Amino acid sequence: MKNSILQTTADGSHTLFVPELNEHYHSVNGALQESELVFIQNGLYHLPQCLKEINLLEVGFGTGLNALLTVLEAKKQRRKINYIAIEPEPVDAELIEKLNYPALIEGTEAVGYFRKLHAAGWVYPSFLSDYFIISKIQAKLEEVVLKDEQFHLVYFDAFGPDVQPELWTEHVFSQINKCMKPEGVLVTYSCKGTVKRALKAAGFSIEKLPGPSGKREGLRAVK
Repeated sequence: MKNSILQTTADGSHTLFVPELNEHYHSVNGALQESELVFIQNGLYHLPQCLKEINLLEVGFGTGLNALLTVLEAKKQRRKINYIAIEPEPVDAELIEKLNYPALIEGTEAVGYFRKLHAAGWVYPSFLSDYFIISKIQAKLEEVVLKDEQFHLVYFDAFGPDVQPELWTEHVFSQINKCMKPEGVLVTYSCKGTVKRALKAAGFSIEKLPGPSGKREGLRAVK
């Protein structure tokens, strides 16, 4: 997103601040630790170990932090992940080059994956490793047609409900529910009452979880 400003969060990792929205891409209390807890531990680790191929949808590719953590986990766990990321406004390439996630996570290997994630095109799938394929879609969520019962896991990482309320509605969550497999898992950082009610109305059972630093709770929803 244009005019974003690079900032350092409490755990030393970067986030981006968008002045026009008065919103950050990641928690100022720790971008890296938030993504690791909310999406990897609460989401990816929650899937059965017997599941050796995972279809994963990310709503809000943003800085690519969640995708970077996931591609590294795919190799570590030796589980194939088909990763579809929806992002209407990609981050400027100059800002991407300044983000310090690879240096904080896995060094040289992470640097390579991070560059490949952002170099991947927005039309065709890109094969990053034997365990990870990414398809990036540059569009608004409501413009994308997804197959029914396709995804095992959803990272819902859009800007917050106060900033983009149109994305945190029963209608949107119903459409996502439809494209998820039975017992599919959705994880997000927001535990706002309106979000919980919308998820329940859309056919999810919800579970409140301990939140990352600075947030009391996170949320896991199961179809």
